[in-house]
Amino acid sequence: MNPGPLLISGDREPVPGRATDVRGLLMDHFLYRDGRLFAEDVPVAEIAASVGTPVYVYSAATLLRHYGLFDDALAGMPHTVCFAMKSLSNVAVLKLLGDAGAGMDVVSGGEYRRARAAGVPGDRIVFSGVGKTREEMRLALEGGIKQFNVESEPEMIALDEVARAMGKVAPITVRVNPDVDAKTHAKIATGKSENKFGIPISRARDVYRLAAGLRGLKVMGIDVHIGSQLTDLAPFEAAYRKVADLTLALRADGHEITRLDLGGGLGIPYVRSNEAPPLPSEYGEMIRRTVGHLGCEIEIEPGRLISGNSGIMLSRVIYVKSGEGRDFLILDGAMNDLIRPAMYDAHHDIIPVIEPHAGAPVQPFDIVGPVCETGDTFARARNMPLLAEGDLVAFRSAGAYGAVMASEYNSRPLIPEVLVKGDQFAVIRARPTFDEMISRDTMPEWL
Repeated sequence: MNPGPLLISGDREPVPGRATDVRGLLMDHFLYRDGRLFAEDVPVAEIAASVGTPVYVYSAATLLRHYGLFDDALAGMPHTVCFAMKSLSNVAVLKLLGDAGAGMDVVSGGEYRRARAAGVPGDRIVFSGVGKTREEMRLALEGGIKQFNVESEPEMIALDEVARAMGKVAPITVRVNPDVDAKTHAKIATGKSENKFGIPISRARDVYRLAAGLRGLKVMGIDVHIGSQLTDLAPFEAAYRKVADLTLALRADGHEITRLDLGGGLGIPYVRSNEAPPLPSEYGEMIRRTVGHLGCEIEIEPGRLISGNSGIMLSRVIYVKSGEGRDFLILDGAMNDLIRPAMYDAHHDIIPVIEPHAGAPVQPFDIVGPVCETGDTFARARNMPLLAEGDLVAFRSAGAYGAVMASEYNSRPLIPEVLVKGDQFAVIRARPTFDEMISRDTMPEWL
């Protein structure tokens, strides 16, 4: 039994001893063995006993596997796979991927500093985001940058001024908004005309003309990103065909377009089913079909498909509570640790760490945390085996937008992170003590 969501990989043949999905593709590295859940070769109960709960656990093998799928998908084309580190920004994870050859897509000065701290060279970092400050621009120009993905004329003018004042020339792409409906959650759609991102593609030629006249900038290409958690290639294809047309138009205007940054957004299967999102290889084939004839370097910025199923969140049952017409599993993990269900009504499969035997009884539970918010609910009427106080559960597909969005709401310590490699594990972010948390507050001398 392995009720977790399916993680798509590139192997077409089953591997002995490892569960596969309906397409014969490898799953992630969180599997039951002899009735216990393992992360690679480490029983996750050992991690919980050592580090405490709640805790995030990442698989190095899964992270590398899925970076490699994207790298392979673009083989034969000049390309850079830039990990969207907003999905998972722990420095140890960034070093793991950077050492494998990944670039980084950053959206803040803090993320830039993390990427550099992980040893990623500046010429593999692209800087995205609608609100780059002049301080962030200077930071990246001093430390090295592959390009800025510029999102507005005011940003373009500011970057030109900063670069000229430093005696530098900033490499840029311009992010265009293709007005394509990604058909994803409204809060993570970025490519429609009403979204805040990019420049309307209808105005792109005028904006590139402006950029060409600014001495502190060097136009390298075009950037586009239409949203996150897409499970259909059709919106990508529509956007990329518009980018291809724009490339030809800009070249006709005299611009040297040598790079196409195609963004990220390919989704993962959060719910187990017989349907799976497109493979990275299929995504790569679509890129070749739509823009491959242009001779450009291709940059992509996957985040979720690399990090999402590489991580689980372990949590422990505090109480089993009977209510009016419903029963509750109250966990020590809360919305401040994993906010996606509260923010997006997102689904995560939740499985017991001890595998239920075949035919074990199940019943519906509301699965909730201890935070004083009704929104601190992970699942409603979710069928679960009968669990008891102290039992461990694992939230599947929690590697992306989990720890990075965690907070200390209700004065709960930030959740720790653990990285597993084979039969080893290490804490890569420790849980702060309460004294450490409180010591960050300062008392004014007049109190």
